[in-house]
Amino acid sequence: MFSIAIPVWEILLRTTLVYVLILVGLRLAGKREIGQMTVFDLVVLLLLANAVQNAMVGTDTSLIGGVLAALMLLVLNGLVAQLRLRWPRLGRIIEGSPTLLVLHGEILTPHLRREGIDQKTLEAALREHGIAEVSDVEMAVLEIDGSISIIPIDSDHHTVKRITRPLQKM
Repeated sequence: MFSIAIPVWEILLRTTLVYVLILVGLRLAGKREIGQMTVFDLVVLLLLANAVQNAMVGTDTSLIGGVLAALMLLVLNGLVAQLRLRWPRLGRIIEGSPTLLVLHGEILTPHLRREGIDQKTLEAALREHGIAEVSDVEMAVLEIDGSISIIPIDSDHHTVKRITRPLQKM
């Protein structure tokens, strides 16, 4: 239980590589994939965790090996959080940036396509805010967390209505 089967440095290096690869993979999946977790997303997340466990600790099944991998993940996550605050460009690379979906009542179709959102999904978000027509929207933005912020044309532009839970792709 306490004897490590592989060198500590190897566990730390393996964990670091897996962390970076998963971070890149989730970033490439896009804002909409991360914004709301469905049952299918939960299954993938659990299987992903199981799949990369061996990649992080190799043949080691000791308590110490597992704790080392977990601690390394926490350290890496804290480090990335600090680095993205220190260097805003890195933050934009890791987190992405908001995407304008509607401006002055006009749907920006290329932006919807790039983010994997169809018009029905956008219209559902508008209805959740009590807005029947796109022409009544000053601005709709897909935020970095996957939620959609909407500013109606008749608003004073100081209040932004937000969807409490991000919508899924259709």
